[in-house]
Formats: sequence, structure tokens, C-alpha cells
Amino acid sequence: MNFKIAAYYHFIQIPKELLVVRKQELEAKASELPSLRGLALLAEEGYNVTASGTPEELDSFVTFTNSLLGITNPDIKYSFADFHPFRRFKVDLRKEIITLAGEGEEALIPEDKRFHLSPEEWHKVLTDEDVLLIDTRNDYETKVGKFAGALDPNIRKFTEFPEYLRQADLPKDKKVLIYCTGGVRCEKAILEMHKQGFEEVYQLDGGILRYLERFPEGHFEGECFVFDHRVAVDQHLEPSKRYSLCPHCGDPAEAQITCHYCSGERKICERCRQEHQVDSCSKNCLHHLKRRLSQAA
Repeated sequence: MNFKIAAYYHFIQIPKELLVVRKQELEAKASELPSLRGLALLAEEGYNVTASGTPEELDSFVTFTNSLLGITNPDIKYSFADFHPFRRFKVDLRKEIITLAGEGEEALIPEDKRFHLSPEEWHKVLTDEDVLLIDTRNDYETKVGKFAGALDPNIRKFTEFPEYLRQADLPKDKKVLIYCTGGVRCEKAILEMHKQGFEEVYQLDGGILRYLERFPEGHFEGECFVFDHRVAVDQHLEPSKRYSLCPHCGDPAEAQITCHYCSGERKICERCRQEHQVDSCSKNCLHHLKRRLSQAA
């Protein structure tokens, strides 16, 4: 079976007293759609959804979500897989759909689209202009793939991005382009950059996923990490054949190993391989290997 995957978000004020009601309504709709799985984040500032299902059922849920929340112009990124990238469907209530502001700070919500570049505009700028290009994603994402020439902040989580900007000594009068997976992180990163004095900053509308729809052989190199069991998608938005999820930490893994405990074949990430100093295919096997090594000592 071929499953359709949708990734979409929208910044819209949802009254706090309605959040639980909206959660229940989304869960009720999902219960009517047997194939639907994924994760929906709801907060007072809006929603962020990645879901999968049969094409008919997924389209039904996407239409319901946007109708429920009054969105008439949803920006949705689609892809496909021959397996379910999620185990179940879940709705989470959050303080923010993406966290960047420090505690007590007002959420950074964009007012319009004036700082967004379409994939076509983005591609032309990267081809023709000298710009400062910054990846706003986490280090385990950038290792899988990024735009050619992009600066990698080498951050472990998005909340470290403001401090990276403060410490990096980047030119604030140069044209800057920033990007992320689907666009939602850049909605806040771009305003943080304006707050820190960067004069001309633009984000990639729809993120890497939208760019790869239009330019599969363009300026993006490698694969794009996604937060589900596909691990990443290639430049044609097909599920990765190169990476698996590391059984120890959940990061992208490509080091093929034979487990020293059960002899099973598995891919683990290089960081865990170096840290544990013994090849193991699961946390359980690692536990038994450590016990065996300690007893031998």
C-alpha cells in the first residue's frame, strides 16, 4: 500500500479555553480514519501537523483540520512512502508549537510573508548572488544533508540558535538566507535575527521539503532528515535507503554493525558506536554486553 504524508503548520491564535476541545475534535476525526497516523501539535499560537494515511483518508483529515481552525490557504508539503512512517496518531497540547523564546518572553509570531522566498526565488538567489546562508536545524539533521555552502551552527536543539547568533560574529549588514525542514522553525528564527540586528534576512518558504518538490537536483546536497520512521527523504522525496534510526539515541544511523551479543545486523550512529565502544543492536543487548564485560573484568 502507498501511504501519503502531509506536513503543515499555521500560526493562528487559538483561545486557551478551546485547546482541549480542538484536541478532542481532532482525535474524534482521526478515530473515523483507520489508516491515519502521525502527530498534531496544538498551542495558543497555532498548530503543526505531520500525518500519514491512505490518500483519501489523509486528504479528509487535512481538510478537516484546516476547516476546523478556519484556514483557507493552507501550505501543505506532501510526500509518499510504501510503509507507515508513524506508529499511531497523537495530539499534543504545547505551550508553543516551536520553542525559541526564553521563558517569560512573548512568542515570536510573524505578521505576514514579506520575508519569505519561494523555492524559485531562493534557487535564483543561490545561483546568482553572494549571500550568507545559514541552516537553522540541529546537528544530527545537518549531517544528513544541507544546502551547498550553508553555515552549520552545530547546535543540538533549536533553543541554542539565539546564542549561536550572539557568539558567531556574523556580518549583520549582509543579505542572509535561512532555512529548515518545512519552514516552521524559520518563522521564529527570522524574527530572532531581526531582534539581534540583522538587516536583511529571508527564509525559504516551505523549507527544504518544498524546495525539493521544485528542484530535486538543485542546490541541496544529501538527504533531508524528517521526524518519523523514514528517517530522511532523498532529493526526490523518497524515503531514505541510506539511513536508519539509531536504536540507542534515535539519531540518523548509517554504520552497519553486527551485534556482539546476538549477532543481529543493524545500523547505529557513529556517535553511539564511539561512546559505547562495543557494537550492539539494541539497548537490551548493550546492557547484557556491559554486564558480560564487567564480570570478565
